[in-house]
Amino acid sequence: MSGLRVIPTWRHGQERLYVCLKDGRNVAWYDREAARINLLSADREDAVLEALGPFVTGPVTIGPPPVPTPAELARLALHPDDDLAPNRPGEALLVALDRDPGPSHRLRADPRRRALTAEQTVGEALDRLDGAGWHTLHSVPLPGGDRIHHLLLGPGGLFAVHSLYARKQKVTVADPMISLGRREPTPLLRHLRHNADRASHALTAEVHPALALLAPTDITITAPHLDIRVLQHTDLPGLAHLGGVLKPADVESLHAIARDRRVWSAQA
Repeated sequence: MSGLRVIPTWRHGQERLYVCLKDGRNVAWYDREAARINLLSADREDAVLEALGPFVTGPVTIGPPPVPTPAELARLALHPDDDLAPNRPGEALLVALDRDPGPSHRLRADPRRRALTAEQTVGEALDRLDGAGWHTLHSVPLPGGDRIHHLLLGPGGLFAVHSLYARKQKVTVADPMISLGRREPTPLLRHLRHNADRASHALTAEVHPALALLAPTDITITAPHLDIRVLQHTDLPGLAHLGGVLKPADVESLHAIARDRRVWSAQA
């Protein structure tokens, strides 16, 4: 046995198989779409081929990877457990529901499932911006059990996006309060600003708060000069037109930093 392990990762519907040492360091990866095995250490070729044997389908090319960018080098140095990039939209809720699905029969729907629907819908819309030079990280954990639903990084800047289920609800935004239908208002905007500030501190770059609403019937904003973007989930593709803030190299560098779980563990 080679002592290597194979870890599959999915991103935007594409699969890569990383070959790792016992301590988590990557020594190679298999790109199915490109039919190529990229070796970081030529003297481990036989062991890598042995580990990937059950997974390889058809002919492949083998060799060193293309000259990596600094962002790619940072990613390759990450232990898989510390890499946030493979997180699915709603990752934290998916894990929570898997551990505790709740009673099978209940009078009202589990609010976690509505929240999951919002995060998945918003997250999938944000992931589709990838082709326009953007990256999104989902369920970015913060100390104390809090998290950023989606961290969006691209030419138009950095955004901490909060998803909110508002289907068939009238939404009123009266800074810092948010009201859904007849429910009691909550100071959600204060929370969004706080998490964006924490993200700014972690990345040493300005992160803007944003609120993405899933299918509201109406949005009323009574707060003048609101510093938080309030969008319907159908408006998210328009973010691709934002630019002039970050160069592509800066986006890649910040993405490489932000995907490291350890960057967020020290945020108070």
